[in-house]
Amino acid sequence: MEGIAKLMSGHPLRLVFLGSDAIALPLLDWLAANGALVRLVGVLTQPDRPHGRGQASAPNAVKAWANSAGIPVLQPAKLGGDSVAALRAWQPDLSLVMAYGHILKDDFIAVPRLGTVNFHASVLPQYRGASPIQTAIACGERETGVSLMRIVRELDAGPVADVERVGIHPLDTAEEVEKKLAAACVPLLERNLAMLAGGNLEFRAQDAARASFCRRLTKADGALDFQAAASVLAARINALNPWPGCGVNVRGSALRIGLAQAAQAPAASSSSLDAAGGAPPGTVLAGAAEGLPVATGMGVLEILRLQRPGGRMLPAAEFLRGFPIPPGTVLPSAEMPPLVSNAPFKH
Repeated sequence: MEGIAKLMSGHPLRLVFLGSDAIALPLLDWLAANGALVRLVGVLTQPDRPHGRGQASAPNAVKAWANSAGIPVLQPAKLGGDSVAALRAWQPDLSLVMAYGHILKDDFIAVPRLGTVNFHASVLPQYRGASPIQTAIACGERETGVSLMRIVRELDAGPVADVERVGIHPLDTAEEVEKKLAAACVPLLERNLAMLAGGNLEFRAQDAARASFCRRLTKADGALDFQAAASVLAARINALNPWPGCGVNVRGSALRIGLAQAAQAPAASSSSLDAAGGAPPGTVLAGAAEGLPVATGMGVLEILRLQRPGGRMLPAAEFLRGFPIPPGTVLPSAEMPPLVSNAPFKH
């Protein structure tokens, strides 16, 4: 960090942060811990929303952090002229954006003298849009990352300066990958801040021909079609944990599935798991000691965690002691809405 310290010459870089999600907290903690280099002069975040069973209005994680750190906070429902004036009054050198939730217009983007940069949670140009973490996992990726990019008036299409990559384990959920990406923002900013401050960080145009797009998720995305391959179903289940979550209806109960994997084919001498054989997709099979094995269109899906309405998420073996699902039970299938496209989704 000697380079950025020399550039500052006793004058910390004035930063404004725009974001609304807990994924930004490690980055905010780093900014707060490096006050000799950067000074966070303001935060813009989404308005308070109803939260929890009581639907009481509550601040998001970014506002709560800013309040505890004594940083001024603005929560405009829309970014109009008043917001531009407020941003200009903070006299920022640079704006940092991550998971904010508002579309930024040109007059807002242009206020900081060094511009406005965004941390996008994918390796661009893949997975532009609102659910890059979940979609990357659901698509079976074994790697993702955070891209440092300039914001332009097109969905996540701005030029990219650098990427910090992280691995995706087969049993990683969206929550676990999000934590990896949150931590990855810190080294990404550390190694690029000096060049950002000097105005000489190189940004390279994305290859638009390789772009893919994802969308905002809904509860309908938790449907499962057991005609699909076991690997596809497992990736989707893990990707949509914790929200919106995948599930099936069994004996009138909407069961939530928290974790799954495509079962390994048993050795010829092993009887630990019956082969799916000719069982129709969705059929619960016999023989598993830990998970709940289910026949699919290709291979066996092993469900590892289950939850009843109002209950806790439990390991499958423990869950099944209180809610047996006998072999031969056929779990219902439903159409799975696509999560990724080669063109922006229409709203």
